[in-house]
Amino acid sequence: MSGGALEARIVVERGPFRLDAHVTAAAGEVVALMGPSGAGKSTLLGVIAGLVGMTEGRVALDDRTLDAAPRPRTRVTPSERRIVLLGQEPHLFPHLSAHANIAFGRRARGATATVAGAEADEWLWRVGLAGMGDRRPAQLSGGQQQRVALARALATAPAVLLLDEPLASLDPETAGDIRAVLHDQLASTHTTAVVATHDAVDAVSLATRLVVLEDGRVTQQGAVRDVLAGPATRFAAAVAGVNRVPGRVTAGRFAAGALELAASGIDDGAVAAVFAPSAVALERVEASSWTGVLRLPAPSTPGDWFAKITRLEQTPVGVRVRTADPDVAVDLSAERTAGLGLAPGQPVLLRVAPDEVRFVGVGA
Repeated sequence: MSGGALEARIVVERGPFRLDAHVTAAAGEVVALMGPSGAGKSTLLGVIAGLVGMTEGRVALDDRTLDAAPRPRTRVTPSERRIVLLGQEPHLFPHLSAHANIAFGRRARGATATVAGAEADEWLWRVGLAGMGDRRPAQLSGGQQQRVALARALATAPAVLLLDEPLASLDPETAGDIRAVLHDQLASTHTTAVVATHDAVDAVSLATRLVVLEDGRVTQQGAVRDVLAGPATRFAAAVAGVNRVPGRVTAGRFAAGALELAASGIDDGAVAAVFAPSAVALERVEASSWTGVLRLPAPSTPGDWFAKITRLEQTPVGVRVRTADPDVAVDLSAERTAGLGLAPGQPVLLRVAPDEVRFVGVGA
């Protein structure tokens, strides 16, 4: 079993929305597709699967054209593409057992009942459901249903597997289990896959390459590690869990709003400072209002600046304090946040050490 090489140049126009993206995946490669809601991820996967029409472009699998528009028009039906799309809902046949659901895919591809049944048994074992093949979907948990759907998809030996937020509706523990199954089975079958997700953990654990899609266009792509280490947009920075502060370097000094940093060795021009929210220290100031802050001496040390709290957000391990001018997030424990008595509108002093900051080019 081995995947095919995918190339998709796709333009879809729907009223004011325009998707214009070029996505590729080498044979056996797993590509993560990330972007905010409404960016066009599901539309892109739908076109590749043959379920959504495109305005112009070309979708090819191993140099075989599956879709082309506007002229000469080519359109291979979804059932003939060897491409399977799996979304949040498993869409199992409710009247069939887990075993029969998996065998159905192989039977539809021409396998005999004996062969399809034997392969269904193997796939139940591979996804951790051995001994549960006689259960119908209603007798399975959400995570177990998703395992059956994954087994049914992979049992057909697709050239490309498209995954559209397959873990989004699962609880964290179940999602982690399914993610591990996905990783193992995609690797063992060498299946080409495109995984649309909001979760950086999916990208890190499943994919080797990451494509960021925003407002219908690709804003960054590359090795997962490279994109997360050097996010080119605010969305990519949020995915990576870091602050990305656009500014300018002039004569070895970076400036963005009230934040100034030493930037020796960095060419003059537009760059972005990247640093973790946990790398920022926060202190109360003597003034109780922003007007009062304006009367205080400006911090003289590069990396120290006054900021105003805009909002507080809960995190799994504490509180994220959002500040303005520039937009910077600071991670604190809940105990320290309460001890400081922090609230929106309050001025604070922020500090980030120069060795905690990386400078990256400014993306589109």
